Amino acid sequence: MPEPATVDLTKAAPAVSLDKHGVTSGLIRVNLNWTSPQAAAQREAGEARGLFGRIRASMRSAAARKVDLDLGCMIRCTDGSKTVVQALGNAFGSVDRFPYVALDADDRTGAREAGENLVINLDHQAEFQKLLLFVYIYEGSGDFRGLDAVVTLTSERGDRFRVVLDECPPQAHACAIALIRRQKGELVIGREVRWFTPADGPGVQDVISRAYRLGMKWTPGRK
Repeated sequence: MPEPATVDLTKAAPAVSLDKHGVTSGLIRVNLNWTSPQAAAQREAGEARGLFGRIRASMRSAAARKVDLDLGCMIRCTDGSKTVVQALGNAFGSVDRFPYVALDADDRTGAREAGENLVINLDHQAEFQKLLLFVYIYEGSGDFRGLDAVVTLTSERGDRFRVVLDECPPQAHACAIALIRRQKGELVIGREVRWFTPADGPGVQDVISRAYRLGMKWTPGRK
């Protein structure tokens, strides 16, 4: 049996068919990993040698900005129903019942080794019309620059599809990562990496859903 594939979705090759990779059922995990400036500075403080090295690294750690990225998935089904899975509003979803997508945890700092993970149950893929993966800064100043954010989709047998969130413009506080939908009878992952800034308007989820014509209505939420 051949080794599971690792595919980078890039501008030059932005889409891949899951069917052609034999990924047509079971669970697929969507992992978001990033390194916040604070977590990087704390690591540096732990690794620094000598008293003055530790003091300097600790000062940088204290000054580094905190940032909390949230991974989510907007879901539109073939019957017209739609919903979102995200930490905001405690909408963590479920893999065993509608919407067949679930978020496992909320990484508040970027220091969690496992990052944030969504699980999509492809046994119910016939019910999905569109799955839009997105990420936004829930808390913290600045934008995505310097966070080294990467999203990796991994099938149960180990196929990996990777999207690097690069070329972030100044003030970008949200990104539509990838769109999963059926094209010509095949389930396809398409790289988006479409950035959104405050200039696009308030309510980032609403802005993203309107940009992709998902027809969702939003109410304020907290976590």
